[in-house]
Amino acid sequence: MSGRESVLSAIREALSGVPGSERADDVPRAPVQRVDHAGPDVVGLFAERAAEYRATVVRVPAADAAAAVGRALVRTGARSLVVPYGLPEDLVPPGPWSLLTDVPSLTVGQLDAADAVVTTVATAIAMTGTVTLDHGPGQGRRILTLLPDQHICVVRADQIAPDVPEALVLLDPCRPLTLISGPSATSDIELDRVEGVHGPRTLDIVVVEDA
Repeated sequence: MSGRESVLSAIREALSGVPGSERADDVPRAPVQRVDHAGPDVVGLFAERAAEYRATVVRVPAADAAAAVGRALVRTGARSLVVPYGLPEDLVPPGPWSLLTDVPSLTVGQLDAADAVVTTVATAIAMTGTVTLDHGPGQGRRILTLLPDQHICVVRADQIAPDVPEALVLLDPCRPLTLISGPSATSDIELDRVEGVHGPRTLDIVVVEDA
């Protein structure tokens, strides 16, 4: 007996006592009780999990958001910063870096030569330390977050969902979604970790804790 036949035989045996007139909708479903794994400190859990993926996470008041972005750029020595369409102006820090606005669209060569990009996010997930982009205003085209070596994400505390199901409710499934957990990384056959192969080598997350 093949594996397929074995599975079908087990299903037929399990259904042998079910009346032929009975439908699946006739049987009431027991309510599903979801277990809260995140706990009360959702922001703290997100910061902890994102750091485990080697992202650099800082928590700041709204008034210090641009300064935090500037400090991240200074830390890596960035000389150019990509600014997507719709990014709030108060998130762009003054500094020695040149600003590259993606209007009109920057070329692949320009993005590849850029040092950093700053974006907002659609939502974030505490349990997995993940930021999610739907590439709306302030987040830019997907390519903007793949070619520069440093990606700085600005996340409002109220955008952080406890777990994946709560985050999915906040997202539009018709939009292109990018989920990011830490800087881009891969391992070769000897399990040596290499960062920056398929995306940014550095991920900075600025969590804004008040509106």
